[in-house]
Amino acid sequence: MSEKSLKRARLEPGRAMLLAVMAFFFLGFFLLAMKDGKWESFALSLIVPAIIFVGTAGISRLFPSDRLLLSLTNFLCALGVLVLYRLSPQRGLAQAFNYGVGVGCMILCTFLVRYIAHWKWLTGLMMLGSMGLLSLPLLIGSETNGAKNWISIAGYSMQPSEIVKLALLLCVAYLLSQRKTVWTVLFSGACLMLLMLQKDLGTALLYFCVVFVMLYAATGSLPLVIAGVIGGAGAAWAGYTLFAHVKRRVAIWLNPWADMSGAGYQIVQSLIAIVNGSFWGVGLGLGNASVIPEYYNDFIFSVILHEFGMVFGLIVLCMYLFIIIRGVMIAQRSRTVFHSLLAIGCSALIALQTFVIIGGNIKLIPLTGVTLPFISYGGTSMVASLCVIGLLQGVASRNAAGVTADRELAMYGGEQP
Repeated sequence: MSEKSLKRARLEPGRAMLLAVMAFFFLGFFLLAMKDGKWESFALSLIVPAIIFVGTAGISRLFPSDRLLLSLTNFLCALGVLVLYRLSPQRGLAQAFNYGVGVGCMILCTFLVRYIAHWKWLTGLMMLGSMGLLSLPLLIGSETNGAKNWISIAGYSMQPSEIVKLALLLCVAYLLSQRKTVWTVLFSGACLMLLMLQKDLGTALLYFCVVFVMLYAATGSLPLVIAGVIGGAGAAWAGYTLFAHVKRRVAIWLNPWADMSGAGYQIVQSLIAIVNGSFWGVGLGLGNASVIPEYYNDFIFSVILHEFGMVFGLIVLCMYLFIIIRGVMIAQRSRTVFHSLLAIGCSALIALQTFVIIGGNIKLIPLTGVTLPFISYGGTSMVASLCVIGLLQGVASRNAAGVTADRELAMYGGEQP
């Protein structure tokens, strides 16, 4: 068999998977269209599969890429659009737009990591920009659920911390690759301080854990692990002591039934929706999980379990797990310390954010208010999540391109991972 035939044979499973994903969402939106008779539903039955195709096959034509990672990511994004449109057509249409924009930003991030050779000056600019963006909510922000972490510009609301986490990944990866541990601690500490002032403890927790994972990956220091655990526990206790909304969330987590019609209403309704969904779900379009006030954001996973069932929910969890595993594999194959740490940071961010929000939905841990990557409603959340995948794809593209390790080491002055 010729080399061309072998390559075509290897691509066939990927193409079959892509076609299956596109057909799945075409059918889902088409069934909704048959039920409600709206032209928007028919339009989405074509638009969403088209975005999936661009976000998978299109990127693969531009760069060497990880098709499995792209397929899983696009499935989760399209699932979020489908679930949101079913419960709120307006939010579903907006999320479809966010998805399309996010795919474009993912391609841009892949391009940047794939082709930019020197990050020194960009790192300095990103650090300054991050401080500016995180300061904006303190000056012109609005408070939501106890945290002052949203700003509105020209009628468009956004969460600066979602954008800054991309800069955090790039800056920390570069600083650690240059053995600038002190600068890493100062930069990440400044970010955490600004988030604490915003009372956005959920995002602060994510930042802390991601930086901690990257620090450990770069140094392998056991004393650092111990110091990080002690510092994290101290910060958690301080947040619980100082902020009333944190105490309220912990109390709700411990016993939501004590105030079923008040503070515990969302958790109670989430648990009821999950139980009613049972193993196979009540069916697409047949559920009533919209009674959960934040169904489109904090509790989107409960909606999935309600309408699609626990079996499908486990499949979704496995998709996240495979994305994380692929990210770690990309890090292991990286040719420089910088790219290895960047891939580790991206994988850790997705893993931690997924655990925090799903754990809150099923009452495993207190709810922190972060979004479920790729699925929860929100423009900045969707775009930022896809940009994280773009950073991962950029590293995967460099790995697949076969750039020699000696040339990379000369560029970055780092050590081979």
